[in-house]
Amino acid sequence: MKWMEKEIQAIYTALHTSAEKGLTSATVSKKKAEFGPNKFEEGQKETLLAKIGHHLLEITTIILLVAAAISLYLAITTGYGYPKVIVILAIVVLNMVLGIYQENNAERALEALQNMNAHMTLVIRDGVKREIDATELLPGDVIELSAGDMIPADARIIESSSLQVEESALTGESLPVEKDANAIVTDKAPLGDRFNMLFSGCLVTGGRARAVIVETGMRTEMGKIASLINATKKTETPLQKRLKELAKRLSVVALIAGVLVFGIGLWHGETIIEMLMIAVSLAVAAVPETLPVIVTITLAYGVQNMVKKNTIIRRIPAVETIGNTSVICSDKTGTLTQNKMRIQQIWSVGVTPKSADETFDAQENELLEMLSLSNNATIEFTDDVETIIGDPTESSIIRLLNEKGLVKADLEQKSPRVFELPFDSERKLMTTIHEVDGGFLSITKGAFDRIPVAFSDELLEQARDIHDRFAEKALRVISVGYKRYAEMPEDLTAEALEHDLTFAGMVGMIDPPRPESKRAVSEAKRAGIKTVMITGDHIVTASAIAREIGILEDGDKSITGAELAEMSQEELERTVRNYAVYARVSPEDKIRIVQAWQKNGEVVTMTGDGVNDAPALKAADVGAAMGITGTDVSKNAADMVITDDNFATIVDAVSEGRTAYENIRKTIYFLLSTNFSQIFIMFIAITLGWGAPVVAVQLLLINVVADGIPGFCLSREKADANVMDRAPMKKNSGIFANGLGAKVATQAVVFTVVTLIGFYIGRFVDINAEIGASAEVGMTMAFVILAWSSVSHIFNVRSDDSIFKIGFLSNKPLFFSAMLSMVIILLMVLIPPVANMFYLVPISLTHWLLAFGLSVFPLVFVEIQKAVKNRKQKGDEKYA
Repeated sequence: MKWMEKEIQAIYTALHTSAEKGLTSATVSKKKAEFGPNKFEEGQKETLLAKIGHHLLEITTIILLVAAAISLYLAITTGYGYPKVIVILAIVVLNMVLGIYQENNAERALEALQNMNAHMTLVIRDGVKREIDATELLPGDVIELSAGDMIPADARIIESSSLQVEESALTGESLPVEKDANAIVTDKAPLGDRFNMLFSGCLVTGGRARAVIVETGMRTEMGKIASLINATKKTETPLQKRLKELAKRLSVVALIAGVLVFGIGLWHGETIIEMLMIAVSLAVAAVPETLPVIVTITLAYGVQNMVKKNTIIRRIPAVETIGNTSVICSDKTGTLTQNKMRIQQIWSVGVTPKSADETFDAQENELLEMLSLSNNATIEFTDDVETIIGDPTESSIIRLLNEKGLVKADLEQKSPRVFELPFDSERKLMTTIHEVDGGFLSITKGAFDRIPVAFSDELLEQARDIHDRFAEKALRVISVGYKRYAEMPEDLTAEALEHDLTFAGMVGMIDPPRPESKRAVSEAKRAGIKTVMITGDHIVTASAIAREIGILEDGDKSITGAELAEMSQEELERTVRNYAVYARVSPEDKIRIVQAWQKNGEVVTMTGDGVNDAPALKAADVGAAMGITGTDVSKNAADMVITDDNFATIVDAVSEGRTAYENIRKTIYFLLSTNFSQIFIMFIAITLGWGAPVVAVQLLLINVVADGIPGFCLSREKADANVMDRAPMKKNSGIFANGLGAKVATQAVVFTVVTLIGFYIGRFVDINAEIGASAEVGMTMAFVILAWSSVSHIFNVRSDDSIFKIGFLSNKPLFFSAMLSMVIILLMVLIPPVANMFYLVPISLTHWLLAFGLSVFPLVFVEIQKAVKNRKQKGDEKYA
């Protein structure tokens, strides 16, 4: 229903209410059943069964389940191999449990954040005023609001006085909107022009009102947007796509290797049962079983670190995505700036303009006192926390007054207000009358071009010059005039009071940048990240702030929403890199900007706090909602929540995300080097007719004990010193980009060579008189070498620097877990019952020494590579 155009009496009738009594208890009971609670519905949460289904459908899980099924069949038919089935299924279950646990943790973090927004509302029911929880409001409830109140539902204004509402959460308009119960509004008026309506989630910044609730919950304007957002699906992150692509490649490798080995084995005269067992071994070899667990743990560790840095992650993969951000589209107010208007310059007639930080003389103090008396804002301090009630412009005046050691209450006691002409958008002026010694003082403040002063030519020229100098700095200028009366004026109209005033001076104010914004923008630039400002503010103000903190540089352009509307999407995509500031934009503009950057292959992080930001937050690769000023809807649409609303926090999150992604790449380097070598070892040995060097259950033990235990500690590896000096990964780059594929291939070859050497010697060469060569000895040698060399490899992947430079103990959990893995492998061979279970036999001291020497060779090999590479880099730097 178009409530804004209805007569107020017709609304009372439709909602069975009245302005004096509100809803009756009987009506409340009926409406509760009809309308339900006044809150937003969350998007349908995934059930536990659905989450389990998603995990089971992952390609790596399917490979393991097929391997488990074949192993179970062989165990039933042959009576051997049950441990293999148990281990495979245990790994599948562990991956699933950890994944679901972390998803549930993220959901709980958001729920805790939403609870911060609960508030009480003053309502009239049965003619009695009472406070109730906002969620209990119903259509027809009559509420009372004053400055500082959050509007709890959509309402039609019954009566109001100097009412101003900040609707940026809904419309994106940063300045408060004046509301009027008697405004005539048509049904085609946009939300921003519905001056007789109040909307859920918006803030009363000035005045008071009585209003009747007309819509609640999902039927409010914000609720409508929330329902659209809930229906929008989030795209996969680059990491999810890369890991899926990796899983597909591994499955193809396993399938091809399995078919070839199966055929070769049959050609060598092996039985189908034996070749099925080898096929299972290849499937196990192809899948890095602990990779999903380690990735989850690494991302979860990143989530924990980000919480310490004022960031709550809603979707775990966003940890990695934020690390690969190449463009940050940031709001201005409160994110790059302090969200506190501050007076920067003051000019009192007769003296030169002065910075607000300087010491004021008597004239400047008098001007500041006039501005403070003609002012309805208040600032309260509770435990050193500043609480502002009132218009941001007026609040800046009171803030400066406090900083100069003056108190508004003392001024009001000395010069009490006896009359007020409120500010309105037509006059752009506000006038108050105060009782002072010797009579009465009328103070008028407002826009310079409207101030009704009898200027001399000289003073007018001087005032215009100073006004223009303030405006060039993007300062918002407030001018002040006054008039003294011996007696209280009888005619209190604007026409009588606001003319022939004496000019007192002017102040210039702005919402200044946060002190850390300039550093954060510079750090982002060093990391190859482009920062773009998208704001509802005016282009002059936005450009000035952007230039001050380094966003708007030589060659960059600013553009308004009106100019953007004239531009086609194709043209925007072609020229988007030219623009660093977007001013006075609409929600639709924000989505267009995000999509234009994405079309250029960039990973986009978008910040926002209002409902109007939510579609763009969801469209971005990473949506970052503000925790303090952000609405529930924006937080629901976002991937992460910045709890201090600070741009520098986003840059810190990028650093943490890069660390997490690098640790995931290190994990892939660590695990796949072993996994690919296992496939090569099996394929080459079977092709040469040597038989299987290792069986499936041994490969599982290597992947879990030798790779998994120390691999878990890679999540705690510290960031490289140059983590923020590198360009971000391109969105379309593969998992093996930047030389990772070459590293994996090289190490896989080294592992293959040393393991096959050990297997060949153990199987065919007598190197000890007591324990001769045999297939069992060869298999034990292959198992020990492959496991120990894999453990030693973890010290290769930690850094591009030498392990002797960063130190073995710089990551103590990793070092001790690696030692634990080596001991476990040793004990598995030395303890007969365990050895029998996993097809291992005792070997001689000579065999052990040979196995140890071959196992540490990969570490020595990579250290030599690093030394050569680092020496070459130093040489290049010397002659650069």
